[in-house]
Amino acid sequence: MRITAGDVPALERGAALLGSGGGGDTATAAVLLRRQLERGHEPLVRPVASLPPAARVVPVGVVGATAAFTEKLPGGDEFAAAVAAVERWTGERADAVMSIEIGGLNGLMPLVVALELGRAYVDADLSGRGLPRLDQLAVAATGRGIAPAALAEPGGQVMLLATGSDAMVERGARAFVASSGGWAAFALAPIPAGELAACSVPGTTSAALALGRRVLALGESPARDRLEAALEGSVLARGRVLEVARHVGRSSPGFGRGSLTLADHADGSLLRLEMENEYLLALRDGAPVASTPDVLSVLDHRTGVPVTCDAIRAGVEVDVVRLAAAPFWTDPRRLPVLHPRAYGIDCDPVGVG
Repeated sequence: MRITAGDVPALERGAALLGSGGGGDTATAAVLLRRQLERGHEPLVRPVASLPPAARVVPVGVVGATAAFTEKLPGGDEFAAAVAAVERWTGERADAVMSIEIGGLNGLMPLVVALELGRAYVDADLSGRGLPRLDQLAVAATGRGIAPAALAEPGGQVMLLATGSDAMVERGARAFVASSGGWAAFALAPIPAGELAACSVPGTTSAALALGRRVLALGESPARDRLEAALEGSVLARGRVLEVARHVGRSSPGFGRGSLTLADHADGSLLRLEMENEYLLALRDGAPVASTPDVLSVLDHRTGVPVTCDAIRAGVEVDVVRLAAAPFWTDPRRLPVLHPRAYGIDCDPVGVG
């Protein structure tokens, strides 16, 4: 499959939906991808099964404050530097790249990287949705580990995290981006294609593209049943946001905790969403009705555009929707990684497994 200019809006919409309110703004990455496509470059998206088992695949993505990415644009060398660093350290050349995260900005940016590096792009990622921390990636959830990994920031600094636990790599990467402009290009060590099935979520780029196409085909203000059919999910509530509360100092460094409340036009019930960098838990009149690892998204009711956690405001008419989690995350061995309690929320997962 090749991504063309006509695919970009749908891919952008699908990635934004899968961001679950996080993952960063897709607009800048979409502009960069369109520029590559205008030059006649079309990324080849290959299924994992089509690669030789010995082919080496490097997961890449943007880490840090994704809002800073739109203010401090990449110079063009950051990803090449990060990939080169892990190639030198491991002694293995990357045959292809993949995304660390399909949700949000990283649903598109790795396609740009594949074109810049002249490598194939693999239809898989390490998240299946938007995730806030590196130690939640699929390679961490399966015990494979994150290290070695490399980061390169716009100022030219490159850091390689050679060893350490997943939590140590997460802390080291966060400290690096905090002191170097807010974001960095990130690359993991090459993974043999034959091992990807066990430590990644397959088919996520093609799935995001299909999801975006279905949703865009609805037009503005679609009927509830048509929206649910396009999402292959459910609409939890439709209504006006009454309140948005942000709680400073109640979360881990680099993450903001908050909640929003809306009145459902259908029955007058109150739906509250608990959020950190992503929407995590939905409660109707105080009773949990949906939670992570399922994908919770908030859509502008008229346009259908996903509204991120940092952009949601009182007074907006929205649809709150739920999309089923990738089967990877419903496995009991991996569910604790995205369990509400992994975010400090004392609640069991709702509607999962």
